[in-house]
Amino acid sequence: MTKSDMRAEESAERPLVATLLISSSAQDYFNQLRQQHFPADRNYLDAHLTLFHALPDQPWVIEDLSGLAKEHTPFNVKAEAVVSLGRGTAFKIVSPELSAIHQTLRKRWHDRLTAQDQQKRNFHITIQNKVEPHIAKKLQSELTPSFEPFEFAVSGIHLWRYLGGPWEYVTTIYFDHFFTSPVM
Repeated sequence: MTKSDMRAEESAERPLVATLLISSSAQDYFNQLRQQHFPADRNYLDAHLTLFHALPDQPWVIEDLSGLAKEHTPFNVKAEAVVSLGRGTAFKIVSPELSAIHQTLRKRWHDRLTAQDQQKRNFHITIQNKVEPHIAKKLQSELTPSFEPFEFAVSGIHLWRYLGGPWEYVTTIYFDHFFTSPVM
């Protein structure tokens, strides 16, 4: 096996996960709920809003994301509802900008994506998973009556290397903060 083949094999085994950089107040809120309700023996990640689950660990991923980020400014998303994952609980996240970014990248990378990442995304932030369905339903019935939809900011994309459970931080790519002012 050549060195290049070994790197390609390692990349396939350790894909990149792309998540969105969300406001610190929203991150704290979702992390707190995750700490309270996610099974402790499986909770080794912070709450996250996944853009792609398994990208190739190749330089073109960072290059493409950096180019895309220059075309976008930070935007708001909305936590719209508490939703069931069957054996877990999440918050449904909606945003036209988020859907557009995902669709653009999905079309561009279609032949390089896993079957899961080729699909249209139902964006969500998981706060509970891998529990018995009755436990998940109980949490949903506790959270839903007082839940009010709220918005929070997304300002970039985190890349992580999947390590068979835990993730290793790779980089953060920020959306362009440059705003042009009208010509006077």
